[in-house]
Amino acid sequence: MNSSDAKGTSTDSRGSYLRHIRLEHLYAGVSGGVISTLVLHPLDLVKIRFQVHEGQSTVSRPQYRGVIHAMHSIVKNNGFWGLYQGVTPNIWGAGISWGFYFFLYNSMKTWMQDGDSKKNLGAGWHMFIASVAGFGTLTITNPIWVTKTRLCLQYENAGSQGKPLQNATQMYLGMSDALVKIYRMEGLRGLYKGFIPGVFGISHGAFQFVAYEELKTLYNQYRQQPIDSRLSSGEYIVFAALSKIFAATLTYPYQVVRSRLQDQHRHYNGVMDVVRQVVRYEGWYGFYKGLLPCVLRVTPACAITFVVYEKIITLHQTYLKT
Repeated sequence: MNSSDAKGTSTDSRGSYLRHIRLEHLYAGVSGGVISTLVLHPLDLVKIRFQVHEGQSTVSRPQYRGVIHAMHSIVKNNGFWGLYQGVTPNIWGAGISWGFYFFLYNSMKTWMQDGDSKKNLGAGWHMFIASVAGFGTLTITNPIWVTKTRLCLQYENAGSQGKPLQNATQMYLGMSDALVKIYRMEGLRGLYKGFIPGVFGISHGAFQFVAYEELKTLYNQYRQQPIDSRLSSGEYIVFAALSKIFAATLTYPYQVVRSRLQDQHRHYNGVMDVVRQVVRYEGWYGFYKGLLPCVLRVTPACAITFVVYEKIITLHQTYLKT
């Protein structure tokens, strides 16, 4: 093959891929992520506080007896809006994450299907596409998740003997203030704390999307209709919830490790140091701390996100047909 043929092939390949890019997946994903976060952020706040609570009392933290007690304590000390501590980076993170995830996933999926939405790629290709989309999304959003964790862990009484922290550099006034201070004090490395367990966590999204796609495909095949047939909101809710519970339970320990690496009140020497200390002081149960508020949050959050996403896509397709 001569150079002009190679150049032509490369141009055709890029053109073929670009034809399958659909921006509606981006804004549909952003909409779903933002709406679900606004509704369910308080459970995310509680989940993070449970995740970083070690068996050893090396850091003075609020003590919670359960999800309800935690929420009641936060409201009592900080008012209702205390439940929305760290919500700004969470909205940005969720919106960008879901937006880019759906955008990248569906662009690659449509490209591999060569535009034929009725073509079943199978679980293996769905896993690969979801993993690539997950890595790209994580690379973009990790600094936002570090910021969210830091803001969620600004306790009402974080210091010793219940006194507020005296070191002002440990306190953040908001998302932009946290981003600037983390970068100044810890550099780029600080903004990418928890990235390694986050990479392992890509399997979470991969398992979720594979389960979601396979459930929809099997259901449509059972009903003897094309696999790209649009479903009802109730059906999307069921499939989204089941796929999320499956993925969350299977991969939850990485979230605990990631939250602890991002915690400004403790210092660990990497992933394996966190694993060793959790096993030593808390046992294997420590890797599942915060699982209940996590499931209570992510199941409806995922259902809301996917329903909003699917409905926007349906409306978009309906609009194009008119």
